[in-house]
Amino acid sequence: DRAMNQMSRPLNVPEPEEEGEARPARRRGGRARAGLIAALDVGTTKIACLIGRLESDQSLRVLSAGLHRARGVRQGTIVDLDAAETAIRHAVAQAEELADTQVASIVASLSCGQPASRQLNIQMQLGNEAISDSDLRRVLAAGRERAFAEGRDVIHAVPMGYAVDGTQGIADPRGMFGQMFSARVHVVDAGTSSLRTFGACLARCDLEIEAMVAAPYAAGLATLVDDERELGATVIDMGGGTTQIAIFAEGVLQHVDHVPVGGIHVTNDIARGLSTTVAHAERMKTLYGSVRAAPSDDRDVLPVPMVGEDDQQIARMPRSVLVGIIRPRLEETFELVRNRLEASGLKHIAGRRVVLTGGASGLIGVRELAAEMLEKQVRLGRPLAIRGQAESTSGAAFAAASGLLVWAATDGARLRDLAPDSDAPPGLFRRAVQWLRRMA
Repeated sequence: DRAMNQMSRPLNVPEPEEEGEARPARRRGGRARAGLIAALDVGTTKIACLIGRLESDQSLRVLSAGLHRARGVRQGTIVDLDAAETAIRHAVAQAEELADTQVASIVASLSCGQPASRQLNIQMQLGNEAISDSDLRRVLAAGRERAFAEGRDVIHAVPMGYAVDGTQGIADPRGMFGQMFSARVHVVDAGTSSLRTFGACLARCDLEIEAMVAAPYAAGLATLVDDERELGATVIDMGGGTTQIAIFAEGVLQHVDHVPVGGIHVTNDIARGLSTTVAHAERMKTLYGSVRAAPSDDRDVLPVPMVGEDDQQIARMPRSVLVGIIRPRLEETFELVRNRLEASGLKHIAGRRVVLTGGASGLIGVRELAAEMLEKQVRLGRPLAIRGQAESTSGAAFAAASGLLVWAATDGARLRDLAPDSDAPPGLFRRAVQWLRRMA
């Protein structure tokens, strides 16, 4: 994607490794410095690691960033453990070196396992006693239990609102008295097999998963302003392998979804349509790509090296051909997104605001095409400013990674599910990760 190509030089991204290249060395059992937060965004086209620190004034500062071209990942799912492990190690090692620290645990983005949303209403009897933290945990635990599905594991159980004896719209019921306590809980789950594979890969990298956050949720935390989150907005995170969707309203996450189309599909369309290499197709998309036709497109001629031919065998094609390849794929993407939004049943609370982010949102004319097809007000979203964040890591391609830091340092403390009781058994995913680390 455009951002990937622009950022590779300033971040000194290592070249793709040759077969047999040694992996970066890491010490086992290392401990991170107190107060540090590490975010890891594993995508189809890039691996991004940000290391930040929560300052004494509770502001967040980015200390370093690591970036490496993804290997062994397809549509957000790990399909080659060895290749993915090497790419993740390179990205994390680069961030560690720049921050002069070592990462022991990370907050990771969730793109694998086909994440899905459900909203549940949970009720429980109180016996006219004051509502406590324990009652909130019980409600969320009941939501997780009711959401259980074979082959799926719950990632988020987010309280969306409480009611006491029929009184709705209560944001924090602790200390209140009543007979009947109820809560609306938004549950996000994902396929257990994909999660276990992801956990196994990170365990091989000597990384402990502190938390997982749905990638579009993180992107929304990084790009939406408070009014958009409150009044209703849809975040469309256009990644390399998938396009992910998050609906926010009333200050909380309401829905997540995805469509299996991303920027890499546009690149492959160009490579097939022009009979050129994938690398040159990516370059053409980055430098000349657009979904908006211009009067000069027929006159602007682009060089196209033919795949399998000598370097001197270069064809020349008008830019209008390139636009004619790109636009249909983006139209298909937004049509799929529109269908998923209609199927969510949340059109009435999603509002008319759409924020586009992710590396693939940088193509010329994407904003206008999205507004036309979704019939909504659309803006391009970059991560909100974080102290210390370099310009090369503050673009739309880093929205999810930036949002992971925001989740861990600020909004996450308010929006994430309450920690379960200390004596409660950990979930299947956490047990699997702990077992893998013990066996490593």
